[in-house]
Amino acid sequence: MEGEPTLRLRIFDLNCWAIRYLSKRRQERVRLIGDTLLQEGFDLVLLQEVWSEQDYSDLKVKLAGCYPFSHYFRSGVIGSGLCVFSRFPILDTLLYQYSLNGYPYMLQHGDWFGGKSVGLGRCSVGVTAPLFSLSLQLHAEYCRDKDAYLPHRLVQAWELAQFIRHTSKAADVVLLGGDLNMHPEDVGIRLLRGWTGLRDAFAEAMHFEGCKNGCTLVPDNCFTDKSELLPFPLGIRIDYILYKAISSFTVKCEELKTTTGPRPGMDIPFSDHEAVMATLYIQRQGRPVGATLGTPGKSRGCCQHPPCARGAGGWTGGVGWSSLGMLPFVVLLVEGCRAAVAALGTLAGLGAEQPFPKLSFCLLAFLALGVLVLATGLYLFHTMEVKMLHGTEDQMWMALRALQERP
Repeated sequence: MEGEPTLRLRIFDLNCWAIRYLSKRRQERVRLIGDTLLQEGFDLVLLQEVWSEQDYSDLKVKLAGCYPFSHYFRSGVIGSGLCVFSRFPILDTLLYQYSLNGYPYMLQHGDWFGGKSVGLGRCSVGVTAPLFSLSLQLHAEYCRDKDAYLPHRLVQAWELAQFIRHTSKAADVVLLGGDLNMHPEDVGIRLLRGWTGLRDAFAEAMHFEGCKNGCTLVPDNCFTDKSELLPFPLGIRIDYILYKAISSFTVKCEELKTTTGPRPGMDIPFSDHEAVMATLYIQRQGRPVGATLGTPGKSRGCCQHPPCARGAGGWTGGVGWSSLGMLPFVVLLVEGCRAAVAALGTLAGLGAEQPFPKLSFCLLAFLALGVLVLATGLYLFHTMEVKMLHGTEDQMWMALRALQERP
């Protein structure tokens, strides 16, 4: 009710870029992050790209006095890289891994091996019971002009929105922080905010301090790839703190800050990303009439309908496999099997004499078999991808019909 105490909640969010053996000065930066968190005394810390579990363990030991509650979310081959530290008790946690996470054969990107996910922690924080905090990272955008991962990132944004809507019904406040790898006006962000009602702390903050336009990937950072930011001389904003009050609570963002390079007295920043720090005020109010979770169109900059443009073939630029498209695969299958059988027969001395050396014939046969196995794996993987894309498209159209039927 009116007059009940207001809770001041300070949040720290950072993509740490802590990749073992690859990230520059990783251990030094992780120690710097831990020292800063001890000095500042935030209430909730959301970290991404802590790929080494040893780094998390070191932070946990160092921060135990100030942040007695923490959790590391394990996922994929090398881990999700997500972890959370809290002054408040973490009642339980949940990890959801996105259906599409890039391609396993794109070894230079590695998103598939990380198993991109969203980690949820349910906390009890004084006047609220409970608060849902989510730390997440979506698939990276490696080339904006030719973005091969755009469908994957849109599916992840949709699944994230659905995850929030279906898991936070028992929460009083929802808080989301992470590297979304999308610009503020990208369709994925508008979809996420419009479908969940989440509010952007940067847009809502009464006071802002930091990089111009709230950018978190800036050319002045010594660890960023300057060539990737040539079209954006001021940088880009891809790290966010989003929030939403449910039931009888209100949330206001009093202040938002970003770091602006190295800390005073240091020669390196925390990461190739700037950190985002928000101060929220949470208060219980009289229950607002008609306030429901996920009511679209209630936040600034939200989209009014799902972003898929469905034509005669479903998702544009179709990736389905027609009967004609299967022909090369069938031919490769038959010829690969024939070559493998012939090679095995030759090795066993059962085949006829070959016009060229036996060793060369066997090497060519097993090369054909290797290509066959690779083609089979790619076919199966992309078949799964198409099914996920069409499944998400069906969900979006179902949601759009439900919105159109509302008065």
